[in-house]
Amino acid sequence: MNTKQLKWLSYASSFVMLMATLGGTAVTKLDAGLGCGREWPLCNGKFVPAHTLSSLIEWSHRAVSGAAGMLALAAFIAFMIYRKERRDLKAYATLALIFVVVQAIMGALAVVFSQSSAVMALHFGFSLIAFASSLMLALGMREQEREEANMPKLPTGPVSRRFRNLVWFATFYTYIVVYLGAYVSHTSSAGGCSGWPLCNGQVIPELTGGVGIAFIHRIGAITLFFVIAVLGHFAYRKHQGNKEIRSLGVAATVLVIVQIFTGAFLVMNLANSNMYIFASLSHIFVLACMFGVLSYMSVRTWQLSRAEVKQGQLNTRLN
Repeated sequence: MNTKQLKWLSYASSFVMLMATLGGTAVTKLDAGLGCGREWPLCNGKFVPAHTLSSLIEWSHRAVSGAAGMLALAAFIAFMIYRKERRDLKAYATLALIFVVVQAIMGALAVVFSQSSAVMALHFGFSLIAFASSLMLALGMREQEREEANMPKLPTGPVSRRFRNLVWFATFYTYIVVYLGAYVSHTSSAGGCSGWPLCNGQVIPELTGGVGIAFIHRIGAITLFFVIAVLGHFAYRKHQGNKEIRSLGVAATVLVIVQIFTGAFLVMNLANSNMYIFASLSHIFVLACMFGVLSYMSVRTWQLSRAEVKQGQLNTRLN
């Protein structure tokens, strides 16, 4: 396969992986997780189920997740064969395949055997890692195609290990907040905090039951905003000759701001079932994009921090 074909394969894998992630959110929010009964891979004893709303939602999610798995497998095989020299691209393809398989197994187990809310929150977290991996694969192939076409690259340069560590911390902390959000959803605690920005009209509500779970998630989200804002500040102010890092920092900052507003929009539409589903999907879409950007930024800062170390070693030798 040539570069263009590999690029479009990675694009298709990333898109379908995103659809699978959004589909999982729709299944949870519409309470359609048992739309096919306690059966897997069949749906109520059939390959194509009766046309009830819950069974169609669950069956459609299974179909999209299956397509995501097949594309991840195809990408893994293709990159192992045709990009043997690119360890980074092979790593992305491997991670995407591993996590799409793991989340599929967890989804099947959740259908056949009841799982705790804590385990189901991990199910969403793993699907998000699978999407982020496929997105990094697509971005990596896009850059390779630009290089082969001799297209101008964004100005770049080495970054400090301190900034790299900040990016890594921001990415890890984002995943923690993602897990808390998924736990809110799977424990049906979204209505624990009514109103925004106050929780039930209080700055600090009584931290019991669903109220406590929802409030902890809010605190985590607010803290995440400040973490990403600091990251964006250092990315933009301290890397004026590195347009790639500056662009990624700005993108992460914009996305975390949009993420907060989609979260507020979600809370304000708890009583409106149609708008609530739209708000939930918008919230997850922005979240997936932000986590993908941070994941890619984590890899790029690691690569560029190694360049700084090598440059320092070279300067030491010359002196």
